Amino acid sequence: MSFDGEWSAARAGAHANVRMRLNQAAASGGGGGSGGGTDLTVDQDDLGAVGSEAYTLYNRLSGDGDHARQSTHDASIALINDNYALGTALLGVNDLWSRQLRTLADACANISNHLDHSAASHQKEEDDIVVSLRASQIDGYFT
Repeated sequence: MSFDGEWSAARAGAHANVRMRLNQAAASGGGGGSGGGTDLTVDQDDLGAVGSEAYTLYNRLSGDGDHARQSTHDASIALINDNYALGTALLGVNDLWSRQLRTLADACANISNHLDHSAASHQKEEDDIVVSLRASQIDGYFT
């Protein structure tokens, strides 16, 4: 059988097997929305632990990730001065490493700061709710 014949037969077979398919979960489970699911909960200790790890990683990246920068820079300049093409490539790698290291360290600092802010903000909201509930209980004594 020729290619054109096989192609025609494959197309005819594909058209015969077309069925309607819906992109949704089965009726017995799955899906989003309300009902049946559990709420996502995070406690202050979890936020504190993640923020602490992000801060530790930031400090390690700032120190350990940058220890070879100056010597690599010096080596690349020496290679460039001796007319080796490798010097320019090494300088490019050093610059790229420095930029990516800064980006990663900044991301860790951002995570740490955001989680510290989130924990403090949620604690303040919790304190406000507690004070509000206590004040509402006082009203019960005056009636």
